[in-house]
Amino acid sequence: MQEQSIGSTLAAARRASGLTVGQLSATTRVREALIYAIERDDFSLCGGDFYARGHIKAIARAVGLDPEAMVHLYDEHHGGVPMPVRAATIFQADRRVKLRERRGPNWTMALGVALAIVVVFGVVRVMGGSGETRVADVTPVSAVPSVPPNTPFTEPPPAPKKAAPAVPAMKDLVVVKVEAKRSSYLNVRDAKGRKLFAGTLAAGKSSTWRAPTQMKLLFGDAGAVLLQVNGKDLGQPGGRGETVRRSFGPSAPRPR
Repeated sequence: MQEQSIGSTLAAARRASGLTVGQLSATTRVREALIYAIERDDFSLCGGDFYARGHIKAIARAVGLDPEAMVHLYDEHHGGVPMPVRAATIFQADRRVKLRERRGPNWTMALGVALAIVVVFGVVRVMGGSGETRVADVTPVSAVPSVPPNTPFTEPPPAPKKAAPAVPAMKDLVVVKVEAKRSSYLNVRDAKGRKLFAGTLAAGKSSTWRAPTQMKLLFGDAGAVLLQVNGKDLGQPGGRGETVRRSFGPSAPRPR
């Protein structure tokens, strides 16, 4: 039996996970045209082996395959991993650094400096007369500020305390739990459109998300998951293989 290629293996796993190429592209951030090419075993658009390995890992992880095993299969079909380069070869010095030779102290310069100091000192003695130095009267200043008697001492008012950031009450939160019976694509966002989760929820796994005011969900296979909102079991949000969008608020867990 002929061994299945990398592209056909990834394509079969994607279809088994119930994902379209567009959904896989949104999950992995790999362009749709590049996914189509990889599934045809055309890696010329990847820009080299390094980027091809990264795309293969991302796609394999999203469809439930072992990323390392798929990269190993790619290396076997495309000449193996690049040979490592020895660090000693890269950082080998081309020239030797010559250290400056030590020299003894320059006694001639030291003697000249000492002679100049003696001459300057003699000139100062002659020009200054008796050589007496007058010191100006300095009145010491106390480091402690003086306070008039019978003056009440008042402490500065305490700095105002910063108000703690507002925390949404539990009644304003919507809590959604999803349990996967089969591997299925799932996209979860809050009321402002910020992504809480996007990817494939593996079979037998469950996840819980919390968000204020509202939560929006996209099910790639609505019949493959069980839904619980605000502690209430809602069962399957749709039929097998059906793509369904649902939105829930913090009060009654009714889809809108």
